[in-house]
Amino acid sequence: MSSDPTAPYTDDEFARLQQAGRDHLWLHFSRHSVYEQGEMPVIVRGEGPYLYDAKGKRYLDGLAGLFVNQLGHGRTDLAEAAAKQAAQLAFMPLWSYAHPKAMELAERVAGYAPGDLNRVFFTSGGGEAVETAWKLAKNYFKLTGKPTKHKVISRRIAYHGTPQGALSITGLPTMKAQFEPLVPSTFRVPNTNFYRAPERFQPGPDNAGDSARLWEAFGRWAADEIAVAIENEGADTVAAVFLEPVQNSGGCFPPPPGYFERVREICDEYDVLLVSDEVICAFGRLGHMFGAERYGYQPDMITCAKGITSGYAPLGAMIASDRLMEPFLTGTESFMHGYTFGGHPVSCAVAMANLDVFENEKILEGVREKEPAFRATLEQLKDLPIVGDVRGDGFFYGIELVKDKETRETFDDDESERLLRGFLSKALYDAGLYCRADDRGDPVIQLSPPLICDQSHFDEMEQILRVVLDKAATLL
Repeated sequence: MSSDPTAPYTDDEFARLQQAGRDHLWLHFSRHSVYEQGEMPVIVRGEGPYLYDAKGKRYLDGLAGLFVNQLGHGRTDLAEAAAKQAAQLAFMPLWSYAHPKAMELAERVAGYAPGDLNRVFFTSGGGEAVETAWKLAKNYFKLTGKPTKHKVISRRIAYHGTPQGALSITGLPTMKAQFEPLVPSTFRVPNTNFYRAPERFQPGPDNAGDSARLWEAFGRWAADEIAVAIENEGADTVAAVFLEPVQNSGGCFPPPPGYFERVREICDEYDVLLVSDEVICAFGRLGHMFGAERYGYQPDMITCAKGITSGYAPLGAMIASDRLMEPFLTGTESFMHGYTFGGHPVSCAVAMANLDVFENEKILEGVREKEPAFRATLEQLKDLPIVGDVRGDGFFYGIELVKDKETRETFDDDESERLLRGFLSKALYDAGLYCRADDRGDPVIQLSPPLICDQSHFDEMEQILRVVLDKAATLL
């Protein structure tokens, strides 16, 4: 072992580890060509909001792993909950049998969920939860005499997962092309990116100072486009609308006032199910257990994962209203769908312990209390010429980068490649900040830190970002 207690590998051991990774490990969403000559980053431990690599260097986890680690790293209480459950019952599938932790967790999650969302179907993760919601929507309408309702509407640039169905709902063409043909019958509507809204909604000489009215009008227009899409496809063919409370891909698009209220009206008018995809937004990311609660709307289903265990074990869920369960409660009907590891006993035990911490340590209240300071700290970066917009809610923000701040001109594909992958991703990591430099829409830096972070961590993020972004602006 290394003589440095923070660096667990000797140089020879680290070299062997790198070779094993290059020869055998297939990383997710990664360009492996960069590791043929360079090192593969290796994270070996975490403590609170910090991560440590194999050489002992510390990084502030500005992304909560991947919008997952709500309570920070290294919590022994969550680890002990996993170990205790594994010693008692390591595995049992939820295929016609139950186990106590799944039953207790289902009751608890349903208690947090809004309205009559009382039925919890456990999955292994978020993509599976989205798959489950679409399959349930189609199954439900077949059982209730509307078998032609099978299509799904989602927003442009939105990401809903990688399984074939979830990827079909995803609104990112470049992520889908190599896997086509996908599941048919999915259609796109505008997202709520006010910074890139049509010109008639942009403040100008004739409407300066009226941004609140324009913001609301933009939301009404974006919601009404869902009705247009339903009409174009035929209401008798549309089963569901999938929307995130705050859209992740593209860089954190919050909903304008009244947006979800209008979407709910539209879904009721056309008998279309509203699915709130909260794989990222649930369990405290926005200061509430569910984003639907923050924005005051009632979905027919919620999909969730990630923060339900703070990443200490894999788990996801689809939460459905009582009426969607009703056709399956009598006769011979079954929802012919499931996953081997959905509702794993160890994962459910960890989730229960995680939610205990949420309540005992008042995590939601802490996010709501600290949110204004986090926003204000990040908005200080707007004085940089490369920063066009800072947007988000809760502990979930995107910083959009621009070529020209006055005109909002963005970077072309080659410039974006050089900016994000050629410089920013590595520079931010080298500076000690783990976050995401993303170009699935316009170029953005995404920040989604653990919910235990405080002003000292906000300042650390801002200072690292300021230095790196200031340098990035000089390279273009």
